[in-house]
Amino acid sequence: MTKHSPFRYFKTSPEIIRLTVMLYVRFPLSLRNVEDLLHERGIEISHETVRFWWNRFGPMFAAEIRRNRVSRMRSYSNWQWHLDEVFVKINGETHYLWRAVDHEGEVLESYVTKRRDRKAALKFLRKAMKRYGGPEVVVTDKLRSYGAAMKVVGNADRQETGRWVNNRAENSHLPFRRRERAMLRFRQMRCLQKFAAVHSSVHNHFNQERHFYSRDNFKLNRTAALTEWRQLLSA
Repeated sequence: MTKHSPFRYFKTSPEIIRLTVMLYVRFPLSLRNVEDLLHERGIEISHETVRFWWNRFGPMFAAEIRRNRVSRMRSYSNWQWHLDEVFVKINGETHYLWRAVDHEGEVLESYVTKRRDRKAALKFLRKAMKRYGGPEVVVTDKLRSYGAAMKVVGNADRQETGRWVNNRAENSHLPFRRRERAMLRFRQMRCLQKFAAVHSSVHNHFNQERHFYSRDNFKLNRTAALTEWRQLLSA
């Protein structure tokens, strides 16, 4: 069966679409900021085109990045997860964005719920474990919902809690918070879930942890990440 290109009905080149989606999702820019930046490069599109493109192609790009990462993570025999939840306001109503982060600080899973009870924690855990497998160690805060959910899945003996031990997950919220302020928050729960999933995958792809490398190695890794991005959905 022939696999059709997702860009086949668009007059704009795939390179411009990839660039537009990357600018909007990766950096804390508004739709009109992206429109102005592209105008300086000689690309004339409206901010509504930016909105349409990221809604159409953002999940596709994120899914391909996630598939590649999952296939690599399956080869690991031992890793550590950090779980945390953060408050997000949608039309004045409090929702909770659950996040699972691995030992390297990359986001594994994001999930939005209206509550943070045992049922919500259990659904979040099962969703992450179905995709990545079971972790050796799970680091959480002292929210009781985690302990109750881990008893159901049989990971109660792998849970670790303590002061400052979950800073890895706490720091993972910072890029999303900066992006949330630029978007003037969210208006629908499904939009929050969609953007959180896309943003985490794109952030993982371009997060080179430059403080671990020399300048030369960092430039090589950054170039490789950009080259891989330009080849997404090209086959």
